[in-house]
Parts: sequence; structure tokens; C-alpha cells
Amino acid sequence: MKKNIILILAVVLLASCGEKQNQNTTTKKNEPKKDIVIQDFNADSAYHFVKAQTDFGPRVPEAEAHRLCAEWLTSKLSEFADTVVVQDFRTRIFNGQGMDGQNIIASFNPDATKRIVLCAHWDSRPYADHDPDEANWNTPIDGANDGASGVGILMECARVFHQKPLNEKIGVDIILFDLEDYGPRQDEAEKYYDGENQWALGSQYWARQPHKYGYKAYYGILLDMVGGSNPNFPKEYYSQGFAAWLSNKVWSKAYSLGYNHCFSNELGDPISDDHIPMNQAGLPTIDIIDLQPNSSNGSFPETWHTLNDNISNIDKETLGMVGNLVVNVIYNE
Repeated sequence: MKKNIILILAVVLLASCGEKQNQNTTTKKNEPKKDIVIQDFNADSAYHFVKAQTDFGPRVPEAEAHRLCAEWLTSKLSEFADTVVVQDFRTRIFNGQGMDGQNIIASFNPDATKRIVLCAHWDSRPYADHDPDEANWNTPIDGANDGASGVGILMECARVFHQKPLNEKIGVDIILFDLEDYGPRQDEAEKYYDGENQWALGSQYWARQPHKYGYKAYYGILLDMVGGSNPNFPKEYYSQGFAAWLSNKVWSKAYSLGYNHCFSNELGDPISDDHIPMNQAGLPTIDIIDLQPNSSNGSFPETWHTLNDNISNIDKETLGMVGNLVVNVIYNE
């Protein structure tokens, strides 16, 4: 879940810093830099990576499907990346219970000092608490869109980076966060609320204790719910507040690729997601997330936190569009 939160003051304070320009966007003669267009991203392959995750079943932390999927993700990423690190951690969930999690980090060009983080969460929701049938509210979901879609795209990005090596001066870290979606059920949220963020636990842990001591990155891009049909990707509110220069850069690339029908220049709702602790730790990060203003689920797609968030509702065209955007942003650094 990505619960709306009030961080307006923090965003306003950061907004004045958010408009900084990328100093590498022009040549020494102030001539526009000519972008290259990368067409290696394969939507069918990304779909395969999404389906492979959902085939394990709901990837609820500490469940067998979660363990098996972690092994598969680590093994598959090891085929593509220079290094893969599994960050084991223990944290406390909303009800005070301790729980184990695993953040999975795949690195390309690990010695490069200019680093970019691409991230998504790989766990799935233990409760279908927005399902129309209340009898399903304690049933875990497949999380095909909410989790697996972003991971599937990043797995395909990893394959592309392996086949078409990056500029040696650019390093990429793909981070798959765990325990993003283990917040309280909607009908129990008030009962367990204690003033702390009970979501995005894996990214909170990583933001406090990165996988490498003294780790720094230039920016981050988070993918969440990026596989549904007819998506709407506005500039998420906190992303624009924390890193307007970055969201403007990515949306400009989307426009140049002809994706303006889905990437709106409108300001979207404020969403609490994995990018919040990353920004709070000093890493400018934006959230590419499907926000549907006319949905009965608030801002989120109709399948959100329901049993309908399954592979049958994943759209290859959306996966291809978002993935192609990401690889073109990276290869044009």
C-alpha cells in the first residue's frame, strides 16, 4: 500500500532546491546534447519476469513463496549483474511483531562513482483489504501490478544492461525492496496507528543502513504499479517537491519517446512510498506510479489490494513503455 500522508511542509521547503538543472545536459559550446534512442527493451521478456514472480503465489514475507521467489530473483539477477547482494534485516511491523526481510541489490559497474538507483518492491500484500468481498480481506494477493510489475521491468532492464554494457563512468544499482506492503488492514489502521510510517519497511531500513558503507547516488527512480492497462502517470506530488529537476527530466524523455498520452504533466496526489525514506536520506528519488483519479480505490487502480491484482490484468504495452523510458534515461546519462 502507498498511503497518502502529509509532508507538505517538507516538500515546500525542498521545492526551492528541486529545480536545479542537470549540469551535463549541454555541450561546452552550449549546443543541445543529441540523445541516443535505445530500443533493446523487450516487453514480452518483462511480462515473463512478472509472471515468473506471480507463479510462486503471494510473496508475503516469511512465507514459502517469498523464500522461493527471493532465491529465483537472486539467481536470475546474478546472471546479468556484476554483483548481487542480499541485505537481510529484521524489523518490526505494525502490530509490534518482529519480521525478517530481504532487500536484493544488483549492481552494474560497481566501481563507477556516479551511481543511479532503480528500485521497486518485490513483496506482496498479505491482505486483500480493498477487495469488494469482505470475506477476502484476510487473503494474500498475487501483487502482479503492485510489486511484480516494477520488478519485472527492472529484471528486463538488467538483461539489457548485461547485453549492452553501460558507459563505464555510470553505475546502476537495482534495488528490490522487501516489506513495503505489510501495513495494517484498512479496517484496523486506526487501531494500530502510532504516528510512525508502517509501510515501506525495507526501504526505510536501507535508507538508514545502505548495502555499502558511505553509499551515495546521483538519483533514484522508483517503479510501482507500472503494469496496468490505460495507465496515468502524473508527476507524483512528493517526487516533484523533492526532485523536480529529475521528474521534469524523466517526463521530458517520455514526451520525446511519444508517451505523453500516459505521462501527464499534471501534478499527482502525494503518495507515501519507498521514495520517501530515500529522499529523506538525501537521495533524490521520484516515483513513477499509476494514479487513477476516478478510481473507487481513491487514487489507485481498481485492482489495488484486491484478488484481481493478478497476471490477467497485466498489460505488456504498459510494461514496454515504462521499461523503454527507463533504459533510455539511463543510456543518455
